[in-house]
Amino acid sequence: MRPPAPTRLTAAAVALLGLLAAVPALGQSPGPQEPEHEQDREQRWLIPADDGSGRLMRTIVYRPPGETPRRLLVINHGAPTSGAASAPQPRFANAAPWFVARGYVVVVPQRRGYGATGGRQNESYGHCDNADFLGAGREGARDIAAAVAFMRQQPFVRPDGTVIAGHSAGGWATLAYAGRNPPGVVAMLNFAGGRGGWRDNLPNYNCAPDNLVRAAGEYGRTARVPSLWIYAENDSFFGPALSRRMVDAYRNAGGIATYVLTPPFGQDGHSLFVARSGVAVWSPTVKIFLDRHP
Repeated sequence: MRPPAPTRLTAAAVALLGLLAAVPALGQSPGPQEPEHEQDREQRWLIPADDGSGRLMRTIVYRPPGETPRRLLVINHGAPTSGAASAPQPRFANAAPWFVARGYVVVVPQRRGYGATGGRQNESYGHCDNADFLGAGREGARDIAAAVAFMRQQPFVRPDGTVIAGHSAGGWATLAYAGRNPPGVVAMLNFAGGRGGWRDNLPNYNCAPDNLVRAAGEYGRTARVPSLWIYAENDSFFGPALSRRMVDAYRNAGGIATYVLTPPFGQDGHSLFVARSGVAVWSPTVKIFLDRHP
């Protein structure tokens, strides 16, 4: 599955997008921004970042029925190939209901530098010759930490039993967050996590695979929360050889990881977590894993 071609913007449009991204939302307060929708109580929220900018991360929150405090599950999005500034609001409309049905409050933040959240693209890893995948993941982890801290203040969220999930760049940020060994977090779910896929617009051609493996090992050095790594055999961004190298480096450094390689999924297994038909593939494995880490 070939990624979409980048959208061409005029110089004026690019300048305007940059100006808008540099200014935090004014006149808006953190918290819910609209009434809940009927389907899984979907609701738009704003969550403050922790970088001192006053920037608010655009977020979707889903909730089970009732007001009893529930466990928190944060789902973290990937990095679009067409540019971070034009990224749509992530919703994970196929995966989120599965977790809500199992009693989780599901939170989907749009991190700094993406779409309407705006701001500087701190998750950029620079040039392939010296790709900083380690720092890029840690910037994503910073936003995950901010979302967890804010949502744990809500009366309908338990302070313990938190689960963090992420897809692609969001899976990579999840592994970086695991490296913080965060208290109250019981499990990490990494779906096709990594950075630097599709170098020169070519599948199975990573930007700097050795850097990616080294960074995975660095995260594993301090990570002690159990993690589940799910990749498909036909993932065109992070194929089996590379994903195995990453998990081996993570484990060898001390990280706790269960690695699962599924059979080929669709035209590109990288879409396994986000596709509607993918839920039936990954959910049995995730259920078993989460049942072991209540």
